[in-house]
Amino acid sequence: MKDLREQTAAVRRQNGSGADMGEIVKGLERALLSRPVPTGDAAVRFLLRAQKGSTKNVAVLLGISQRTVQRWVTTRPGMRRRPSAVHAGLIDEAVRARWQPLVRARRRARAEADGFVFHTRARFGFAAPAGSSDDPRVRLITQYLSGEVARELFAARDASGGEQQQMVILARALGHAYFRDGGLRAHVLGIAFTDVEFADFSID
Repeated sequence: MKDLREQTAAVRRQNGSGADMGEIVKGLERALLSRPVPTGDAAVRFLLRAQKGSTKNVAVLLGISQRTVQRWVTTRPGMRRRPSAVHAGLIDEAVRARWQPLVRARRRARAEADGFVFHTRARFGFAAPAGSSDDPRVRLITQYLSGEVARELFAARDASGGEQQQMVILARALGHAYFRDGGLRAHVLGIAFTDVEFADFSID
């Protein structure tokens, strides 16, 4: 059996989710759900329901011992234990992978077809000599972006692309819409998009 820390890291890379998500991937995750992902005891209960009440099946799913799972759910006085930080990471990833799959699929398909509204606070502007009002600075941005951009972002997430790759995609899309007037000006200037404080995606 792999070390639990290695398991947690591997699942996070595969799903593009978890405690080490960047702000952009967190925003994508929120946009795909109609209800928050269960945490804590609710997450363990969700896995038990999904595995028809079997602590053995939950243990196999998480790659840990059945005894460990039994300690999380026992009602015997003094015997109950809370999941460790490593176990909590495994639980979170297992729950995310199974939470609202149909809702996720519908919202992703809608975003990839019709686009979305991106709302963020980040450092954004032309990567060019100083002196212009378009220099990189912290800005509050609300901008419609196309389904093509949504497809790029989800593809990067699926391929375990990091926050930097997501920022490159958004820098190109925002620069095209925000500064380049849909491609009518400033073709040769690069766009800086960094220091993302938050990222929200509105999918109609």
